[in-house]
Amino acid sequence: MATLIYVHDPMCSWCWGFAPVWQTVYSTIQQDYQTDELTVRLVAGGLAPDSDKPMPAEMADQIRNHWQKIEQLLGTHFNYDFWAKNIPRRSTYQACRAVIAARELAGAHSELAMITAIQQAYYLLAENPSNDDVLLSCAEKAGLNSKHFGQFMKSPECDALLMEEIRFARSIGGNSFPSLFLEVAEGVHDIPVDYQNPGAILKFISDLMR
Repeated sequence: MATLIYVHDPMCSWCWGFAPVWQTVYSTIQQDYQTDELTVRLVAGGLAPDSDKPMPAEMADQIRNHWQKIEQLLGTHFNYDFWAKNIPRRSTYQACRAVIAARELAGAHSELAMITAIQQAYYLLAENPSNDDVLLSCAEKAGLNSKHFGQFMKSPECDALLMEEIRFARSIGGNSFPSLFLEVAEGVHDIPVDYQNPGAILKFISDLMR
C-alpha cells in the first residue's frame, strides 16, 4: 500500500493558492483508488511558532507581496482588508493544532473542513486564525462541538501531536509548504507540486505506483 503525504500549513498563502488543485487530487484519489492501494495523510508542517508579538512591518509587507504574486500567477483571491482590520502575528502553530484537533475528534472529513474554514476566514473574511476565537468559530463552521474542540486544541496531547508531525515532515524533506510525497515500500519519493495541473500530479503518483 502507498501513502500520499501532503505537508501543509492552514495559514500558508501558497497552500491557499494550491487548494483548488489539491482538492481535485484528493477527490480523484478517493474515486480511483481503493484504500488498500493508496491512502492520503495530511501533515501539519508548522510554518511559524506561537507568538504574541505583532508582526514586524517588513514581514507584513513581504507576506502581502506573496499574496500579490500568488494572485497574479494563479488568480487566487485575497482580502487585503486583513491588514487593516487585524494586528497580525507570525504565529501559525495554533491553527495547525486546530486542524489536528478536528482530525482527532471527528476524522479526516473534519480535518479537511477545518483547513477550508481557516483558509476562508483568513483569506476571504479578513479574520485572524492566530486567535483562538477565530479558530473556535471555524470549528463550529466545520460542524464540531466548540467546547470539546477548544479543550483538545489547547491540550498537551494536541501539542505533542503537532510536534511529532513537524518532526516527521522535516525528516522526509517537508521543509516548505505545500509539499507532496509518496511513501511506498521502497521509500519516500518527492512529488513536484504543480499549482495549475492536478493531472500532472496524479500521473506522477500513478507512475511511481507501477
